[in-house]
Amino acid sequence: MPVCLPPCPYLPVPPTQMAASALSAHGSARDGAFYLTALTYGHYLWQNGQAARAILKLDRALLADLHGDEPVLHDWPLPYEAMAWFLRHTPPDVFIGNPRVHFQHLADRMNEPRREQRRWRTWACWALCRSVRPEFPADPLHKVVEPSRELIAEKLTTHGIPGEADLWLQILIKTTRL
Repeated sequence: MPVCLPPCPYLPVPPTQMAASALSAHGSARDGAFYLTALTYGHYLWQNGQAARAILKLDRALLADLHGDEPVLHDWPLPYEAMAWFLRHTPPDVFIGNPRVHFQHLADRMNEPRREQRRWRTWACWALCRSVRPEFPADPLHKVVEPSRELIAEKLTTHGIPGEADLWLQILIKTTRL
């Protein structure tokens, strides 16, 4: 029997049916339209009990080529809060994998385009995961220097869109208090 998870208040309402072809329909474009589709498809997967795949779609949204002036960002800011919400609300019997390791590997192995922006967004999600789900262990075989929150904020200020570091820090502080 399929698992139905509650809707995330930080993501657009998905249609009743959606497939990966919604993303591939954008071709090579990674613009605001792609971003919105990735958010929506991630929410669709989440509500259908596929937490791990939903996180991957939020990754895709975060890795979109946005400059900060896209109208979609007014309604749907970068999904740091949605990511934290997914991490917090995944039931124990729903597969989520180990997001901490996922973010650690993705950040450390990021390629172009916009390597630094994408890398630091991924480290930002890693820090959220550490805050929301501290029980997830790091990968002891993957030797990487884990960045401080201060360094992540500095790099998001340098490589992110206007206001991104502040948005992320607000959510990080909120998750730390909960």
